[in-house]
Amino acid sequence: MPRRKRNAGSSSDGTEDSDFSTDLEHTDSSESDGTSRRSARVTRSSARLSQSSQDSSPVRNLQSFGTEEPAYSTRRVTRSQQQPTPVTPKKYPLRQTRSSGSETEQVVEFSDRGHLTGKHERHFSISGCPLYHNLSADECKAPTERQLRYKEKVAELRKKRNSGLSKEQKEKYMEHRQTYGNTREPLLENLTSEYDLDLFRRAQARASEDLEKLRLQGQITEGSNMIKTIAFGRYELDTWYHSPYPEEYARLGRLYMCEFCLKYMKSQTILRRHMAKCVWKHPPGDEIYRKGSISVFEVDGKKNKIYCQNLCLLAKLFLDHKTLYYDVEPFLFYVMTEADNTGCHLIGYFSKEKNSFLNYNVSCILTMPQYMRQGYGKMLIDFSYLLSKVEEKVGSPERPLSDLGLISYRSYWKEVLLRYLHNFQGKEISIKEISQETAVNPVDIVSTLQALQMLKYWKGKHLVLKRQDLIDEWIAKEAKRSNSNKTMDPSCLKWTPPKGT
Repeated sequence: MPRRKRNAGSSSDGTEDSDFSTDLEHTDSSESDGTSRRSARVTRSSARLSQSSQDSSPVRNLQSFGTEEPAYSTRRVTRSQQQPTPVTPKKYPLRQTRSSGSETEQVVEFSDRGHLTGKHERHFSISGCPLYHNLSADECKAPTERQLRYKEKVAELRKKRNSGLSKEQKEKYMEHRQTYGNTREPLLENLTSEYDLDLFRRAQARASEDLEKLRLQGQITEGSNMIKTIAFGRYELDTWYHSPYPEEYARLGRLYMCEFCLKYMKSQTILRRHMAKCVWKHPPGDEIYRKGSISVFEVDGKKNKIYCQNLCLLAKLFLDHKTLYYDVEPFLFYVMTEADNTGCHLIGYFSKEKNSFLNYNVSCILTMPQYMRQGYGKMLIDFSYLLSKVEEKVGSPERPLSDLGLISYRSYWKEVLLRYLHNFQGKEISIKEISQETAVNPVDIVSTLQALQMLKYWKGKHLVLKRQDLIDEWIAKEAKRSNSNKTMDPSCLKWTPPKGT
């Protein structure tokens, strides 16, 4: 079999060519000196050469070294391993951390023959390698005397198990179950041997001790809000409220989420494996708005049910008054994202009913905590009213509003009214005209005017006071953020109102 030519200065195992050539000379020149060569060091290069040589070559006697040195892998060297850059080991890299904090990597290559349990012919991880545990494959197959004695002892203990429950014992167990239900553990006596029951009790005690340690460390809390933090992309977010995740996930102190498909997982390892396979880089649905790196996707709750349910569960961690989690089919979700070279990252979203009899243009709205106080909340609100203008309707958010939602809406309504009054040149103003031009509900306009002390009742008429001090203050703020891109551009919207949904 022709051998691949190695690059100068390196070999497949990291040894220099001078060492390799020396071993090659020993292999070709000392056929008569078989006994003396057994004490010489066998490198990986000479091991590979011995397997490709003829049967008459004395290097075939390498099999006799099986009791002294492990048999090395004979897989062919790839091109990436022949580069002069540091070689990534194909087998088991053992990392060692020094006291200074630096990390060194020691490459140890073992054969894949045998298994630590003795039940398999090959192993695929270092945890199942017999040589790693200083054992041979034959030693793993044959149980030791200690293991045999322990097995016999366990068998004797399990023989003491009762053959079955008597009628009285069954009645006692049923009475206990009816009396306490799920508030207490079922009676376990006489169900199995005393040995197995003792093992179960020890496992229970150890699990409760581990949970107590996690609780003291702050990773698990008691009460309704079990999930304290979530790992979301490159952020770790502290939760504010309880969300009805499944019980097996709600017991965890930390939840791991894919920031693209919003799937939730139990550990960092599962998340890392999921991210390696996840093909999502943006929300499902249609992209109806894009300006710069900001995009908005329209997601139908009926077509993408799982994604919308996960989005609602995520939103409940930061909203107090949200009650919708699973019945997402009658709603449309508008998800705002920020794009970079890794994908579209979730900024926030709002949902609205497909057919709202009260003309609600927002049912639920959320800005992710890492994007709060940056103007994205007003962008979401402005976008909801932009859709209402295209639909030629007057919109209003669904009540009750959360605390942060009420603050955001009041700020937005104030900004809209001050802009309208600043551009208004007439003498008489109508609440209805303001509503038709801004798509804001008249009730919201009146409440905002009252909060700004701009609505007065005089001689049987309601008057709107044009407070110039508030308008000048708003103009100054607009001048400061004139370079900001936190505004919605109606020309970037590519959307037609859905019909018959």
